[in-house]
Amino acid sequence: MRGPVPKRSDQRVRRNVTPEVTRIAGAAQVRPPAEDRSWHIAAKRWYRSLRHSGQAIFYEPSDWAHAQLCATLLSDEMRREKPRAGMISQILSMMTDLLTTEGARRRVRVELERAGQHDDGAEVVTIAPEAIYG
Repeated sequence: MRGPVPKRSDQRVRRNVTPEVTRIAGAAQVRPPAEDRSWHIAAKRWYRSLRHSGQAIFYEPSDWAHAQLCATLLSDEMRREKPRAGMISQILSMMTDLLTTEGARRRVRVELERAGQHDDGAEVVTIAPEAIYG
C-alpha cells in the first residue's frame, strides 16, 4: 500500500466499508530457523529481533526464509569496504515486506500492543519553555 502511513485504528474515523479479508489456515507451528553464525553482527541483531517481535507470530516458513535471505544480503553488504546505497535500499525494502517497522505494520493494518497498554486517546503533555530553556 502506497501513500502516507495510516493512523492507528483507534484514531481513525471510517466513512467507508473496509474490504473483506480472505482467511486460510497457516502452518500448524512455525519455529524460526537458527541464525547463520557467519553473519555480520548487525545481521544477527536484526534477525534475533525478529524472533522477539510481535509480528513474528504471523510468519510462515517462507517468511523466515525471506528473513534469512535478507540477513545474508545485509551481512554481505556490511562486510563490503563501501556498502552500496542501492543494495541497502533493497535490503530495507525486504525488511519492510516483513513488517519490521511501525509504519509498515500500519500500512497493512497490523497494530502491536504491549501487555498492559491501553490507549484511551492522545496523551496531553504540557511543556513549559522556561523549564527547558531557563
